[in-house]
Amino acid sequence: MRLNQLDDGTGGRGGIGGGSPDLQTSPEKKRAAANTIETELEPNTGKAAKWADEATTAAISAFGGWAVAAGLKTVDTTWNNQVKALLGRLAHEKGALRGTLTALSGQDVGVRTQIASVPPVSSISGY
Repeated sequence: MRLNQLDDGTGGRGGIGGGSPDLQTSPEKKRAAANTIETELEPNTGKAAKWADEATTAAISAFGGWAVAAGLKTVDTTWNNQVKALLGRLAHEKGALRGTLTALSGQDVGVRTQIASVPPVSSISGY
């Protein structure tokens, strides 16, 4: 058996993805994304849904007794279900971003604690 090259430092992955073998994260970007979801996307989605609901309700009333009114009711029901799904997805993503911040920060603190608990090995400590 013969090796044609040395380990490239990717832990045997051979540079898959071209990335570093270390986990890298940006807490500031995750926090900013979660805040954008909370302060912009969720409220604006709710406002857009309310506006569309009001317009659709007015159209259903205007076309009362016509077949188009029944079609608009179906569209309104579908729209409301999709808005609920979107708001649920946004809430889930916001929670996931914030949960990742907590998990990764906790991991960093745990590793730091383990490292700090290991006494330094030095020839001076023998004296």
